[in-house]
Amino acid sequence: MDYLNAGLDVVHSYFSWVATDPFDWKLFLQVSSWGVCLFESLLLWRQFPLYAKEAPPPVLADHFKPETFKKSQVYGKDKAKFSLVAGLYKQVVDSLFIHYGLVAWSWKAGGWIISKLGYGPEYEIVQSIAFAFTLFFISSLPSLPLQVYQTFVLEEKHGFNKTTPKLFVTDLIKSWLVGFVIGTPFLAGFLWIFRWAGDRFVPWLMAFMLMFQMSMVVLYPTVIQPLFNKLSPLPEGDLRSRIEGLASKLKFPLKHLYEIDGSKRSSHSNAYFFGLPWSKHIVIFDTLIKQSKPEEVEAVLAHELGHWYYMHPTKLLSVSQVHIFSILALFPAFLRAPPLLRAFDFPPTVAAKPPTIVAFLLYQMLLTPVEAVVGIIMNAISRKFEYEADQFACELQLKLQDEKMADMGDRLARALIALHVENLSTVWVDPWYSAYHHSHPTLTERLRALEGYKAAASSKKNAAEKKEL
Repeated sequence: MDYLNAGLDVVHSYFSWVATDPFDWKLFLQVSSWGVCLFESLLLWRQFPLYAKEAPPPVLADHFKPETFKKSQVYGKDKAKFSLVAGLYKQVVDSLFIHYGLVAWSWKAGGWIISKLGYGPEYEIVQSIAFAFTLFFISSLPSLPLQVYQTFVLEEKHGFNKTTPKLFVTDLIKSWLVGFVIGTPFLAGFLWIFRWAGDRFVPWLMAFMLMFQMSMVVLYPTVIQPLFNKLSPLPEGDLRSRIEGLASKLKFPLKHLYEIDGSKRSSHSNAYFFGLPWSKHIVIFDTLIKQSKPEEVEAVLAHELGHWYYMHPTKLLSVSQVHIFSILALFPAFLRAPPLLRAFDFPPTVAAKPPTIVAFLLYQMLLTPVEAVVGIIMNAISRKFEYEADQFACELQLKLQDEKMADMGDRLARALIALHVENLSTVWVDPWYSAYHHSHPTLTERLRALEGYKAAASSKKNAAEKKEL
């Protein structure tokens, strides 16, 4: 621990100027955030010409009917137009909020709220909670029209929306209430650690956030998700038998197998697993069950179990911990920096002793360009894991010595194609756009890789058979 603290002290010394030297942080944030926004807009412009193509890639020519491909192109173009307008709109709103000092106003509003409850400014944690939810509520309002348009115009136009206005409002209110119920104790604990640990907060805060993440693994599926969706045991039948058999052969600690009513809101489909290392749950969207054959759904789950087999969730968690550590390690230089708060319109009395939550929020906002780069790196790691999970499905026959798994790669390919066809997914994708936005390889990239994995698995099988002879 002493070595860690000594290393952090050295890092902080390089940024000591932040606490003393005036700097136009507001201008820096405006320029950097607009830079990221314009870069994202450029990526969309690179993607636009691909929506003019009149035929799918050759590898998909036999799977997309002309009218279906045309629909997918129109849907993709409409989504790209919406993303372009929504991105610029959000950036303009954020810039106005920054320019007119919304953060400083929200802190003042938080103080006014707690004063009505009988608390004074010495109750920093209480005011911080009031500040956080005030800022969240005010900044969320401008995005509501975008959510309404996306749900009831864009998705409705292309036949995907199943959400009613009543359900939309109910979901919104539920999400705000859940955020308040979970966010309040989290923020209180988060800020208390700063107060208790002083400048040596990094390892303690890391431990606290890791415990919170693990708690959410248990709470989300058992408490939160049932507020929005109904999870029912997957009915007995061919699909359930296939999945339970596969999980048993791989020694996957399957505890529950659920079907979720995803069609309640959308006709898009998905499947995933969650849980602690010794107790896992698999969730399959009812839309996926309707759109695919049992053997194809089994292949999708084989891919998901590949993530478990190679410990991808644990690896991603480890990478995220490194990312969080890097952020927290630099934060002390910004924690007690009056010039930072003065740059964002805070009065001298508040800036002289910066509230922790305010300093941390401003610090995170300043990391906007860094987080954009981190996002590209995380996408690259995720895509690597997706390829590995696909390869795992192709090699199941060898791993389990089961001839029934010989066509798993073909089944997965059919399932992926069916998902893209049913969801009208874009199949022509600019590589720059994909690197920035996509955590999964494109369909054509995955199909090309699957062919290689199937050939390699066949070669391994033949080599093993020759060895036995």
